[in-house]
Amino acid sequence: MSARSTTARRLAIVAVCLLSLVAACALAWWQWERYASAGGTFQNLGYVLQWPLFGLFPAFVFWRIRKLRRREREHEGESTEGRARAAPAAVPAPRPSARHGGPPPDGEDEEDRQLAEYNRYLAELNARDQEVK
Repeated sequence: MSARSTTARRLAIVAVCLLSLVAACALAWWQWERYASAGGTFQNLGYVLQWPLFGLFPAFVFWRIRKLRRREREHEGESTEGRARAAPAAVPAPRPSARHGGPPPDGEDEEDRQLAEYNRYLAELNARDQEVK
């Protein structure tokens, strides 16, 4: 991407952020007027506090994305330097699971038996249900 299009894109994003902040502040003012009126409620006051936060959200997202991209670029620079200096570490072989090698833990056979019995019961209920239909 060229520098010109990047600058135009950033200016457009900043304009959208400012526009959303202005619109949200206008809505907050409107809610404040409703709260100050005879029929105003605390819900209107809550909106007075919420609207500016909604308006700031696009600016926060823009800032957060820039920060994450900068961190990613720094990390890529460090990783390319690290690769040139050191050889990659060897990946250890996976350890055998205790569940697959050896006898099952105590109580597991009982649980398996109960589960099989329950599944048979459900199958029987399903068969009865199918007969009734």
